[in-house]
Amino acid sequence: MTVSKGKVLIMDDEEPIRYTTGRLLDIMGYDSLIAGNGFEAIQLYKKEMENGRPFDAIILDLIIPGGMGGKEAMEKLLEMDKNVKVILTSGYLGDPILSSYREHGFAGVVLKPYAIEELDRILFRVITGLQL
Repeated sequence: MTVSKGKVLIMDDEEPIRYTTGRLLDIMGYDSLIAGNGFEAIQLYKKEMENGRPFDAIILDLIIPGGMGGKEAMEKLLEMDKNVKVILTSGYLGDPILSSYREHGFAGVVLKPYAIEELDRILFRVITGLQL
């Protein structure tokens, strides 16, 4: 039996990114679930919390065209759980939230395109509180 590195929720509007990231995290020893927008992510987070199977970390995409993005989803997640551990990800490098992510409650940030090793390192730090 393999011990999981942690349970991670991945929210991204781009289907190939969320499925590929989820599959890679699964291979690396994480348990992952995926959501296509902030609303779906909040519903999954709430359901798993209520069922006693909370997420160890969440990865939120900042911009979701036509849907709830990472910033708004984070605000709602913090209302539900002030200890939620969230990593912000984005390909829009000019957004000011990326340099002030902690002020918005995020525990880390990963810029797209990201290397899976970098994501693993940041997930480890966010979940455990330790540095690799």
